[in-house]
Amino acid sequence: MQVNRREMLRWGTIGAGAAMVSSAASTAGLPAVVFAPPPLARDPLLPLTSPAPVPAAAAPTLPGLNPQLLAKAKAALDVHVRNRGVTARDTIGIVDFSAASREARFHLVDLMNGRVDSHLVAHGRGSDPDHSGFVERFSNQPGSEATSNGAYSTGEYYQGKYGLSMKVRGLDWSNNNAEARAIVIHNAWYAEPDMIALHGKLGRSEGCFAFSKASQWEVMRRLAGGRMIYADKLA
Repeated sequence: MQVNRREMLRWGTIGAGAAMVSSAASTAGLPAVVFAPPPLARDPLLPLTSPAPVPAAAAPTLPGLNPQLLAKAKAALDVHVRNRGVTARDTIGIVDFSAASREARFHLVDLMNGRVDSHLVAHGRGSDPDHSGFVERFSNQPGSEATSNGAYSTGEYYQGKYGLSMKVRGLDWSNNNAEARAIVIHNAWYAEPDMIALHGKLGRSEGCFAFSKASQWEVMRRLAGGRMIYADKLA
């Protein structure tokens, strides 16, 4: 059968259109990339196995301090500096009431250089009714004679029953009665180191931070001016 040129052109146009429709129909609904690219050739100089992952850096630690308690104290410091309850963040006091009173558990922490100086400190008789040497509970209630946990800021000096002392202000719901309860920093005979040699523990306060005379002076000197004390126990 003979087909003239006009017919050939007409059929060629129809064939091309059909091919376009067929191609469009076959690709409808397919992802943009149908075939994954071929794998790259392996560099023969590289090892067959992937290098071991680098472990995450350990949480910062300071000598004699529980890292978890340190982290809680730093978080409290950020909050209370932001709220202007604390005026300086170079040095803080951290009290680890998980430890017994025979241990140096009041830590003066220089956050600028990581230095830690630790001191003995007594706790309240209401927190240790059996006089075991350990804090068994905290209380913020007036008349409880107990230690309160939480963040404090240091206040002004004053002359009191134990000589020159320092007021503190409770910054948290757990210790916001500190001023009303007259919780302060002072020295006491029952907080001197020789009490441990005699009794294996310190005596008890009425909720105040009671130190030996030497420790009290060092604590007041370094924490004066609205610096923070953070007191808590983890176990």
